[in-house]
Amino acid sequence: MHIIADSSSTRTQWVMAKGSTIMMQATTAGINPYFHTRREISHIIRLGLPEDFFRRRWDNVFFYGSGCANEQKNKIVEQCLVAQFKTPCTVNSNLLGAARGLLVRRSGLACILGTGSNSCYYDGENITRTVRPLGFVLGDEGSKAYLGKALVANVLKELAPQHICEAFYKKFNVSTDQIMDSIYTESLPSLTLAEYSSLLADLIDDPYVHRLVYDAFMAFFTRNISRYDYCNKPISFVGSAAVAYSDILHEAANDFGASIRDIRPDSMPGLVEFHAT
Repeated sequence: MHIIADSSSTRTQWVMAKGSTIMMQATTAGINPYFHTRREISHIIRLGLPEDFFRRRWDNVFFYGSGCANEQKNKIVEQCLVAQFKTPCTVNSNLLGAARGLLVRRSGLACILGTGSNSCYYDGENITRTVRPLGFVLGDEGSKAYLGKALVANVLKELAPQHICEAFYKKFNVSTDQIMDSIYTESLPSLTLAEYSSLLADLIDDPYVHRLVYDAFMAFFTRNISRYDYCNKPISFVGSAAVAYSDILHEAANDFGASIRDIRPDSMPGLVEFHAT
Protein backbone atom coordinates (compact mmCIF):
# COMPACT_ATOMS: atom_id res chain seq x y z
CA MET A 1 0.00 0.00 0.00
CA HIS A 2 1.12 3.53 -0.65
CA ILE A 3 0.08 7.18 -0.40
CA ILE A 4 -0.28 9.46 -3.41
CA ALA A 5 -0.53 13.24 -3.03
CA ASP A 6 -1.30 15.74 -5.79
CA SER A 7 -0.76 19.31 -4.62
CA SER A 8 -1.37 22.74 -6.08
CA SER A 9 -0.81 26.01 -4.25
CA THR A 10 -4.52 25.89 -3.35
CA ARG A 11 -5.14 22.34 -2.13
CA THR A 12 -3.60 18.89 -1.82
CA GLN A 13 -5.47 15.68 -2.64
CA TRP A 14 -4.29 12.60 -0.74
CA VAL A 15 -5.22 8.95 -1.24
CA MET A 16 -4.28 5.67 0.38
CA ALA A 17 -4.12 3.13 -2.43
CA LYS A 18 -3.72 -0.62 -2.60
CA GLY A 19 -2.94 -1.40 -6.21
CA SER A 20 -5.67 0.33 -8.21
CA THR A 21 -8.07 0.49 -5.25
CA ILE A 22 -8.42 3.72 -3.28
CA MET A 23 -8.79 2.88 0.42
CA MET A 24 -9.21 6.44 1.74
CA GLN A 25 -9.15 10.01 0.41
CA ALA A 26 -8.49 13.35 2.11
CA THR A 27 -7.89 16.99 1.21
CA THR A 28 -5.62 19.50 2.92
CA ALA A 29 -4.36 22.99 2.14
CA GLY A 30 -1.93 23.31 -0.74
CA ILE A 31 1.79 22.79 -0.21
CA ASN A 32 4.41 24.81 -2.06
CA PRO A 33 8.04 25.00 -0.80
CA TYR A 34 8.40 28.47 -2.33
CA PHE A 35 5.61 29.79 -0.11
CA HIS A 36 5.68 27.49 2.94
CA THR A 37 8.37 26.81 5.54
CA ARG A 38 9.24 23.31 6.76
CA ARG A 39 7.21 23.96 9.88
CA GLU A 40 4.16 25.08 7.88
CA ILE A 41 4.37 22.07 5.56
CA SER A 42 4.63 19.69 8.51
CA HIS A 43 1.60 21.33 10.16
CA ILE A 44 -0.47 21.05 6.96
CA ILE A 45 0.32 17.34 6.75
CA ARG A 46 -0.02 16.39 10.41
CA LEU A 47 -2.99 18.53 11.34
CA GLY A 48 -4.85 18.26 8.03
CA LEU A 49 -4.86 14.50 7.46
CA PRO A 50 -6.96 11.88 9.28
CA GLU A 51 -5.04 9.82 11.82
CA ASP A 52 -5.43 6.71 9.63
CA PHE A 53 -2.74 8.11 7.35
CA PHE A 54 -0.17 7.79 10.16
CA ARG A 55 -1.09 4.42 11.68
CA ARG A 56 1.13 2.20 9.53
CA ARG A 57 4.29 2.17 7.48
CA TRP A 58 3.65 2.57 3.78
CA ASP A 59 5.58 1.08 0.89
CA ASN A 60 6.09 4.59 -0.44
CA VAL A 61 4.68 8.10 -0.48
CA PHE A 62 4.46 9.63 -3.97
CA PHE A 63 4.10 13.42 -3.81
CA TYR A 64 3.49 15.65 -6.83
CA GLY A 65 3.47 19.34 -6.04
CA SER A 66 3.64 22.95 -7.18
CA GLY A 67 7.10 24.40 -6.68
CA CYS A 68 8.66 20.94 -6.68
CA ALA A 69 10.76 21.38 -9.80
CA ASN A 70 14.30 21.44 -8.42
CA GLU A 71 16.34 19.31 -6.05
CA GLN A 72 16.62 21.90 -3.28
CA LYS A 73 12.88 22.55 -3.00
CA ASN A 74 12.02 18.88 -3.40
CA LYS A 75 14.35 18.06 -0.51
CA ILE A 76 12.40 20.39 1.78
CA VAL A 77 9.12 18.61 1.02
CA GLU A 78 10.74 15.16 1.18
CA GLN A 79 12.16 15.81 4.65
CA CYS A 80 8.76 16.92 5.93
CA LEU A 81 7.05 13.85 4.44
CA VAL A 82 9.62 11.41 5.83
CA ALA A 83 9.36 13.02 9.28
CA GLN A 84 5.58 12.58 9.32
CA PHE A 85 5.12 9.22 7.60
CA LYS A 86 8.41 7.45 8.51
CA THR A 87 8.29 6.03 4.98
CA PRO A 88 10.40 6.40 1.80
CA CYS A 89 9.08 9.39 -0.16
CA THR A 90 9.38 10.44 -3.79
CA VAL A 91 8.77 14.10 -4.65
CA ASN A 92 8.08 15.28 -8.20
CA SER A 93 6.57 18.33 -9.88
CA ASN A 94 2.83 18.76 -10.25
CA LEU A 95 3.46 18.92 -14.01
CA LEU A 96 4.75 15.34 -14.01
CA GLY A 97 1.75 14.46 -11.85
CA ALA A 98 -0.55 16.04 -14.42
CA ALA A 99 1.13 14.18 -17.28
CA ARG A 100 0.97 10.81 -15.53
CA GLY A 101 -2.57 11.51 -14.36
CA LEU A 102 -3.78 12.47 -17.82
CA LEU A 103 -1.84 10.02 -19.96
CA VAL A 104 -0.73 7.29 -17.51
CA ARG A 105 1.78 5.50 -19.79
CA ARG A 106 0.80 6.97 -23.16
CA SER A 107 2.92 9.69 -24.75
CA GLY A 108 1.50 13.11 -25.60
CA LEU A 109 1.11 16.74 -24.64
CA ALA A 110 -0.16 17.41 -21.13
CA CYS A 111 -1.19 20.81 -19.77
CA ILE A 112 -2.33 22.37 -16.51
CA LEU A 113 -4.89 25.18 -16.55
CA GLY A 114 -5.74 25.87 -12.93
CA THR A 115 -4.63 28.65 -10.61
CA GLY A 116 -1.47 28.64 -12.74
CA SER A 117 -0.69 27.06 -16.09
CA ASN A 118 2.00 24.76 -17.47
CA SER A 119 2.67 22.39 -20.35
CA CYS A 120 4.95 19.54 -21.38
CA TYR A 121 5.63 16.67 -23.74
CA TYR A 122 5.50 13.35 -21.88
CA ASP A 123 7.00 10.12 -23.24
CA GLY A 124 4.87 7.74 -21.19
CA GLU A 125 7.16 7.77 -18.16
CA ASN A 126 8.82 11.18 -17.84
CA ILE A 127 8.72 14.72 -19.19
CA THR A 128 11.12 15.25 -22.11
CA ARG A 129 10.24 18.83 -23.07
CA THR A 130 8.58 21.78 -21.40
CA VAL A 131 8.08 25.51 -21.89
CA ARG A 132 8.75 27.71 -18.87
CA PRO A 133 5.42 28.83 -17.34
CA LEU A 134 7.08 31.92 -15.71
CA GLY A 135 4.38 32.46 -13.07
CA PHE A 136 1.46 34.86 -13.03
CA VAL A 137 3.61 38.00 -13.50
CA LEU A 138 5.41 36.93 -16.69
CA GLY A 139 3.35 33.99 -17.88
CA ASP A 140 0.71 31.48 -16.66
CA GLU A 141 -1.39 32.31 -19.72
CA GLY A 142 -4.90 30.86 -19.58
CA SER A 143 -4.81 30.27 -15.84
CA LYS A 144 -7.28 31.61 -13.27
CA ALA A 145 -4.58 33.98 -11.99
CA TYR A 146 -4.02 35.28 -15.53
CA LEU A 147 -7.79 35.68 -16.05
CA GLY A 148 -8.14 37.43 -12.70
CA LYS A 149 -5.29 39.81 -13.51
CA ALA A 150 -6.86 40.76 -16.84
CA LEU A 151 -10.28 41.26 -15.25
CA VAL A 152 -9.05 43.32 -12.29
CA ALA A 153 -6.83 45.52 -14.45
CA ASN A 154 -9.72 46.30 -16.80
CA VAL A 155 -12.11 46.98 -13.93
CA LEU A 156 -9.69 49.33 -12.17
CA LYS A 157 -8.89 51.19 -15.39
CA GLU A 158 -12.62 51.25 -16.23
CA LEU A 159 -11.93 49.51 -19.53
CA ALA A 160 -14.44 46.75 -18.73
CA PRO A 161 -18.11 47.47 -19.53
CA GLN A 162 -19.97 49.28 -16.76
CA HIS A 163 -22.18 46.30 -15.93
CA ILE A 164 -19.07 44.12 -15.48
CA CYS A 165 -17.51 46.68 -13.13
CA GLU A 166 -20.72 46.92 -11.13
CA ALA A 167 -20.98 43.13 -10.90
CA PHE A 168 -17.35 42.94 -9.74
CA TYR A 169 -17.75 45.41 -6.88
CA LYS A 170 -21.07 43.88 -5.86
CA LYS A 171 -19.67 40.34 -5.75
CA PHE A 172 -16.45 41.11 -3.88
CA ASN A 173 -17.49 44.21 -1.88
CA VAL A 174 -14.00 45.73 -2.01
CA SER A 175 -12.56 49.17 -2.62
CA THR A 176 -9.79 49.99 -5.06
CA ASP A 177 -7.34 50.35 -2.17
CA GLN A 178 -8.33 46.95 -0.77
CA ILE A 179 -7.82 45.33 -4.17
CA MET A 180 -4.36 46.86 -4.51
CA ASP A 181 -3.41 45.81 -0.98
CA SER A 182 -4.61 42.24 -1.55
CA ILE A 183 -2.41 41.94 -4.64
CA TYR A 184 0.70 43.92 -3.73
CA THR A 185 1.08 43.57 0.04
CA GLU A 186 -0.50 40.24 1.03
CA SER A 187 0.99 36.79 0.48
CA LEU A 188 0.01 34.52 -2.45
CA PRO A 189 -1.35 37.20 -4.80
CA SER A 190 -1.89 34.58 -7.52
CA LEU A 191 -4.55 32.96 -5.34
CA THR A 192 -6.20 36.34 -4.81
CA LEU A 193 -6.29 37.00 -8.55
CA ALA A 194 -7.65 33.50 -9.17
CA GLU A 195 -10.44 34.20 -6.68
CA TYR A 196 -11.35 37.43 -8.50
CA SER A 197 -11.61 35.43 -11.74
CA SER A 198 -14.62 33.55 -10.34
CA LEU A 199 -16.83 36.42 -11.57
CA LEU A 200 -16.09 35.31 -15.13
CA ALA A 201 -17.74 31.93 -14.54
CA ASP A 202 -20.84 33.74 -13.27
CA LEU A 203 -21.06 35.84 -16.43
CA ILE A 204 -19.66 33.47 -19.03
CA ASP A 205 -22.51 34.13 -21.51
CA ASP A 206 -21.59 37.82 -21.63
CA PRO A 207 -19.74 38.65 -24.90
CA TYR A 208 -17.05 40.65 -23.05
CA VAL A 209 -16.36 37.79 -20.64
CA HIS A 210 -16.35 35.22 -23.44
CA ARG A 211 -13.77 37.28 -25.33
CA LEU A 212 -11.56 37.77 -22.28
CA VAL A 213 -11.43 34.02 -21.60
CA TYR A 214 -10.97 33.19 -25.29
CA ASP A 215 -8.05 35.64 -25.57
CA ALA A 216 -6.42 34.13 -22.47
CA PHE A 217 -6.61 30.64 -23.95
CA MET A 218 -5.32 31.85 -27.31
CA ALA A 219 -2.38 33.41 -25.44
CA PHE A 220 -1.72 30.01 -23.84
CA PHE A 221 -1.69 28.28 -27.23
CA THR A 222 0.39 31.01 -28.87
CA ARG A 223 3.02 31.37 -26.14
CA ASN A 224 3.22 27.73 -25.04
CA ILE A 225 1.64 25.11 -27.31
CA SER A 226 3.19 26.64 -30.43
CA ARG A 227 6.59 25.47 -29.13
CA TYR A 228 5.60 21.79 -29.51
CA ASP A 229 4.69 19.58 -32.46
CA TYR A 230 1.03 20.12 -31.58
CA CYS A 231 -0.32 19.46 -35.08
CA ASN A 232 0.52 15.77 -34.77
CA LYS A 233 -0.16 15.29 -31.06
CA PRO A 234 -3.52 15.71 -29.27
CA ILE A 235 -3.46 17.73 -26.06
CA SER A 236 -4.84 16.74 -22.66
CA PHE A 237 -5.74 19.29 -19.98
CA VAL A 238 -6.23 19.14 -16.23
CA GLY A 239 -7.34 21.90 -13.89
CA SER A 240 -10.23 24.04 -12.74
CA ALA A 241 -9.90 26.69 -15.48
CA ALA A 242 -9.87 24.06 -18.24
CA VAL A 243 -13.01 22.45 -16.82
CA ALA A 244 -14.89 25.67 -16.04
CA TYR A 245 -14.37 27.09 -19.53
CA SER A 246 -14.08 23.86 -21.52
CA ASP A 247 -16.34 25.06 -24.36
CA ILE A 248 -14.20 28.15 -24.92
CA LEU A 249 -11.02 26.07 -24.60
CA HIS A 250 -12.27 23.80 -27.39
CA GLU A 251 -13.13 26.87 -29.46
CA ALA A 252 -9.67 28.38 -29.02
CA ALA A 253 -7.95 25.06 -29.74
CA ASN A 254 -9.94 24.61 -32.93
CA ASP A 255 -9.11 28.13 -34.12
CA PHE A 256 -5.44 27.54 -33.33
CA GLY A 257 -5.39 24.23 -35.20
CA ALA A 258 -4.87 22.03 -32.14
CA SER A 259 -6.77 18.89 -31.12
CA ILE A 260 -7.91 18.25 -27.54
CA ARG A 261 -7.90 14.62 -26.37
CA ASP A 262 -9.19 15.05 -22.82
CA ILE A 263 -10.09 17.59 -20.13
CA ARG A 264 -10.14 16.45 -16.50
CA PRO A 265 -10.73 18.21 -13.17
CA ASP A 266 -7.84 16.44 -11.42
CA SER A 267 -4.97 13.99 -11.93
CA MET A 268 -5.62 11.53 -9.12
CA PRO A 269 -7.46 8.69 -10.93
CA GLY A 270 -4.68 8.47 -13.50
CA LEU A 271 -1.97 8.68 -10.84
CA VAL A 272 -3.54 5.76 -8.97
CA GLU A 273 -3.54 3.78 -12.22
CA PHE A 274 0.07 4.77 -12.99
CA HIS A 275 1.38 3.61 -9.60
CA ALA A 276 -0.65 0.40 -9.72
CA THR A 277 1.14 -0.83 -12.85
